[in-house]
Amino acid sequence: MFVVKIGGSDKIDYESFLADLAGYEDWILLHGGSHELDRISEELGHPPRFVESVSGYTSRYTDEETVDLINMVYPGKMNKFIVEELQKLGVDAFGFSGLDGRVLECKRKSSLKIKKDGKKVVLRGEHSGIIKQVNKEPVEALASAGYRPVLTIPAVTFDGTAVNVDGDRAAAEVASAFSADKLLLLSDVPGLLKNVDEEDSLIDSINKDEVEEYSEEYAEGRMEKKLMGAGEAIENGVSSVVLGDGTGKQPVTEALNGGGTKIS
Repeated sequence: MFVVKIGGSDKIDYESFLADLAGYEDWILLHGGSHELDRISEELGHPPRFVESVSGYTSRYTDEETVDLINMVYPGKMNKFIVEELQKLGVDAFGFSGLDGRVLECKRKSSLKIKKDGKKVVLRGEHSGIIKQVNKEPVEALASAGYRPVLTIPAVTFDGTAVNVDGDRAAAEVASAFSADKLLLLSDVPGLLKNVDEEDSLIDSINKDEVEEYSEEYAEGRMEKKLMGAGEAIENGVSSVVLGDGTGKQPVTEALNGGGTKIS
C-alpha cells in the first residue's frame, strides 16, 4: 500500500495524474489546493498572507476567515473535482477532510513567532495546528467497503475546531499510521534540486540521516516542509519517500519506478 500527496499548483496535470493513479488499487490519496485557494481568496477580497517563522519556514497565515475559505476550496471544490474525475475513471472514490470523523486530530497553534523587518514578532489569531493523532477507523471502514479514500485538509483540534495543517506533513502522518510501504509527495518540480533553476540538477537519492543536511543546503520554500515530512515518515517506519514530479503524464508510475528524489 502507498500514500500519495498531490500538490495544489496550477502546473499539476490532474487529469493525467488521476488517470495514472486509477491504474493502481491499494492507495490513499491526499491532495492540496493552494493555487485555487489563493485565486478565490483574492477574488473574495481576502488575499493570502505568507509569513516566515523564526525557524525559517514559510507558511500561510491562517485567520478565521481563511479557515472558511479552506473549507470552501479544499473539501469543497478541489475534493469533489478529484472524486468526480476518479468516478469517471471507474474508481469508486470517497472524498472527505481530516475534520470528518476526526481523522486528523491536532493541537492548535493560536499564535506564530515570525520574522518581520528583521525583528521577531508574535502574530496572534492563528488557526493552524500540528497533527498529534490519525484516527484510522473511518478510513479503514471506507477501504474495507471497496472505496478509495481521497483526503484533504482541514484537520480538527481535540475540542472540535477546524484548523489548517501542512499537507505534506499530514501525508507523512497518514503514511506512518497505515504503515505504508511508500509515500509519494508529488508537486510541480522534479524533486530536490541542487539548483532550483536547473531541472537536470536533481538529487536522485538521500539517506534518512542526511535529510536535515540536504534541507539546509538545497531546499527552498515549500521543499523544506516536504523534506521535513519525508524525514518524519521515515523515522516512523515508512520504508521510502519519493519527492516526485506531478506535472507529467504518468507521475505515479514514474515515482514508483525510480523517478524523483528517493529518501530511504
